[in-house]
Amino acid sequence: MCSMFSISSFLPLKPPSHVVTSYRQFRPLGNVDGYHYSHFCHQPSHESRSPLVSLNSARSRRCSVNGTISSNEGTVSVVQFEDFVEKDWSFLDTDYSSSDEEHRLKMDRIISAGGISETSRVLVSIGSEAFVDRVVDTSPVEQLLVVHDSLLTLACIKEKYDKVQCWQGELINVPEKWTPFGVVFLYFLPGLPFDLDEVLGALAKRCLPGARVVMSHPQGRQAVEELRLKYPDVVVSNLPEETMLRSVAAEHSFEVVEFVDEPARFYSAVLKLNTKQDK
Repeated sequence: MCSMFSISSFLPLKPPSHVVTSYRQFRPLGNVDGYHYSHFCHQPSHESRSPLVSLNSARSRRCSVNGTISSNEGTVSVVQFEDFVEKDWSFLDTDYSSSDEEHRLKMDRIISAGGISETSRVLVSIGSEAFVDRVVDTSPVEQLLVVHDSLLTLACIKEKYDKVQCWQGELINVPEKWTPFGVVFLYFLPGLPFDLDEVLGALAKRCLPGARVVMSHPQGRQAVEELRLKYPDVVVSNLPEETMLRSVAAEHSFEVVEFVDEPARFYSAVLKLNTKQDK
């Protein structure tokens, strides 16, 4: 099931025995688009980094939400955890070998490449919590939508930022109600279960003329390749090389206006969607 709503919260009953996690439970937070949950955040144990199958994989989407419990705020939907299994995305927010200040500067460099303005409608796909924090802290926008495979990650983001829109689902299926976008951050492109042609084809239909798409990784191609070896069920591709990226981008009216590939340090590719006159 694709969750086509801004996530308000989730109520854990009992975690599956095969998921090594700790949870923070929060107060019930209200009804959004007909759903009412209580927040919890997912904090994977450092003792287990094994990725699990997602409840919303590319080919099979499954989240059983049934049953109710009484609450002083009304009826609350309940997530059945027997059917709730997540990939482990914790590596996106783990400590980096570089200093915190250096990593912050790299995130700022990525955000700056998007050319955000106060009227921008911004999409972040497979973003770390730290990256979303930085976007919120540095860039006032008209709309910020975070799309992620992880309901738990989105719940933690929504707990901190009520105005940030969150959608659990596949990037290529983002509902039109949030479009068109002026800035798109593909913060962890290798985690998307689609090839580059599918991704850019979908974004071309959901972006404004002149929109900027920023593909990035603050540690570079080498770090992504290492993650792919360690988490093959989660990291399903590598970052695109320049020649291939330019070719695929052109097929969907995107122009590569900036490309930085420092394998052991930093990766950033900035694409601009041409206007009709430029096609």
